[in-house]
Amino acid sequence: MASQALATLGTMTRTRVRRERTNFACSDCGAETPRWLGRCSECGEWNTISAVPVAGPDRPGWARGASRGNASADAAPVALEDDPIPIATVANSATGADSTGVGELDRVLGGGLVPGSVTVLGGEPGIGKSTLVLEMLGRMAAAGMTTLLVASEESAGQVRCRAERLGVLHDRLFVAAENELGAVLGAIDVVAPAVVAIDSIQAVADRDVTGAPGSVTQVRESALALVRMAKARGIATLIVGHVTKDGTLAGPRTLEHIVDTVLSFEGDRHHALRLLHVLKHRFGDTSELGLFEMTERGLVGVADPSAMFLTDRRPGAPGSLVAPLLEGTRPLLVEVQALVAPAAGQPRRTTQGLDSSRFSLLLAVLERRCRVKLAGLDVYASAAGGVRVSEAGADLAVALAVAGAHADVGFDPKVVALGEIGLGGEIRQVAHTPRRLAEAARLRFTRAIVPASTPDTPGMELIRVRDLGEALAAMDTVRFSGPEPGVAGRTISGDPPSPRSLEPVLSAP
Repeated sequence: MASQALATLGTMTRTRVRRERTNFACSDCGAETPRWLGRCSECGEWNTISAVPVAGPDRPGWARGASRGNASADAAPVALEDDPIPIATVANSATGADSTGVGELDRVLGGGLVPGSVTVLGGEPGIGKSTLVLEMLGRMAAAGMTTLLVASEESAGQVRCRAERLGVLHDRLFVAAENELGAVLGAIDVVAPAVVAIDSIQAVADRDVTGAPGSVTQVRESALALVRMAKARGIATLIVGHVTKDGTLAGPRTLEHIVDTVLSFEGDRHHALRLLHVLKHRFGDTSELGLFEMTERGLVGVADPSAMFLTDRRPGAPGSLVAPLLEGTRPLLVEVQALVAPAAGQPRRTTQGLDSSRFSLLLAVLERRCRVKLAGLDVYASAAGGVRVSEAGADLAVALAVAGAHADVGFDPKVVALGEIGLGGEIRQVAHTPRRLAEAARLRFTRAIVPASTPDTPGMELIRVRDLGEALAAMDTVRFSGPEPGVAGRTISGDPPSPRSLEPVLSAP
């Protein structure tokens, strides 16, 4: 009797007991961890880690074996419907893209939406995502296509008011105010659209999945269901998504991997300019950029963005210089402004539209390599027009703008500056310099301060410099020679002040 009990106990000890495993994931970035943490190790946010169920086999050690690449030891082979075949014998099923009717959106997508594709449009709240989506659906409906907008955050009446303001009311544009996944799929079954847009995925929830709407699990499962639907029925699907504080797409990282295209809609809500970047695109190039202007009638494509940025420029203002930048494949001329003032307390370094860490690096190079004394001074810099400058090609323009603001010297309004600044103060070449300078020449700029290795550009006088010291010395040759700019664009009454000297800036080591 005792031996039988011991044998039974041994069998129970050796038997694998099925248990439900739980993992933890960040609600902001979707990063997973085997245990709870107060702060996410990926995005750095606090109190965003929550428990999520783990899908897959419920055998102890399954995930552990899979992480070592040993999952095949437990997995049984499954019969294939079709045998693998050489790729050269696969039939080409590529279909043309359908135009969205929005020129800048078509530019970014390489012609339009591909049937059966899934596109994610991310952006900050209030930037104009819903407006762009509604304009796209309305124009595609006017072209004869049946479209459906699933408004999971608004009522049908609210959508109707916006559509009327945008002038996109059409019988082929349907709207469904649903936020439950089953109802969303049911609306798609009823309408059978060629294009469907979900606004937004963070408000859609599956009743069979645990978690609140917007959680990692809900976003992942809802997106997977929509992807399966789009591929099975050939419906072009656009999913609107929110972004986190650092500008990345909210939700699990797998959301970006399972979709075909990821678009980012950016801009300053206090400015009219909107920029549409493509971060991932399985059907075309990712270097295109779409530019819009937000008006009372909706979003309008910008044909000549450089001219728009420079429309209200104040010629000869100290600390103002134009930099020819490149966004995707489109050259943009952006005015860089700087202001230097005595500090009332701790000196501040403030930027708007510029990378703050890159700006601090440029100030350090100015102080150390060129002896520009900025200690005890507040230094401000901004990119005019609401555009965000992230590339190194603006380094030289920013540094010269700061030096000009420090010496209270204005530059010739027909001068641009282009180049990357290294830690040693050297001026380096940037990509596609001829294209940038050609755009500057088109807008009637005549001179450019550029790296020494820059090739000649028709219609442009090049002032070649090897380092930042030579660039500062060249400021005398490009200083503003017109009347002293006054307040609000008017010349200050009285005798004009004498020209400022650059000696305070170019102090000897």
